[in-house]
Amino acid sequence: MEEKRHTSSHYEIELQEIKNGLIYIGALTEKAIQNAMKSLSERDSEMAHKVIKDDDEIDKLDTEMEERCIRILALRQPTAIDLRFITTAIKVTGHLERIGDMAVNIAEKAIQLNEEPKLKPYIDLPRMADLVVEMINNSLDSFIRSDLNIAEKVRQTEQITDDLNEQIFRELLTFMMEDSKCIHRALLIMHVSKNLERIADHAKGIADMVTYMVTGENVRHQTIDISAKETV
Repeated sequence: MEEKRHTSSHYEIELQEIKNGLIYIGALTEKAIQNAMKSLSERDSEMAHKVIKDDDEIDKLDTEMEERCIRILALRQPTAIDLRFITTAIKVTGHLERIGDMAVNIAEKAIQLNEEPKLKPYIDLPRMADLVVEMINNSLDSFIRSDLNIAEKVRQTEQITDDLNEQIFRELLTFMMEDSKCIHRALLIMHVSKNLERIADHAKGIADMVTYMVTGENVRHQTIDISAKETV
């Protein structure tokens, strides 16, 4: 998608501020995931509590971003690609806010797990966390650049996280079958894995919205054609 130049420089600034704001919220959510996982791997419950507290800032920014987008819709009455950009931005910030909630869920489970003996070394969970952080970064990059190829990379990575989640589930199920004393801890770890998998879903959701923004076609439940061109 080629960048449009508007007659109003102030309008250009408003659109750029939307992009910058989403990048900032994305950075906060990435940091929240990393700190939540670090609190688990290093058994640092204080850090987990900070993740929970800091989510208020993400919630606040989400609300402000949505209000800013609605204000532009009302005052600028954008059309075509600009309209899709603003409506997509509203959905993107919603995905990021929910990702922040998932990071909080992980932090809450970390606090509980840190109070008990470690069940097993965390190997696949950190790998999942690295993947979902990469997915968030790439999905926002695809949004800023209007790049369908990067969006497709996010969708492909999402399948890897699904496979890892299934692998972790099967492994923990074996632990629970062998020793009933492991059930509580195993279930908590399953919750962590499931939240990471849901974060991947939200990152994919952002990538799907990029296709809508660029092509004008809602393809969330379809096979993506990355050769699609901008229609407006």
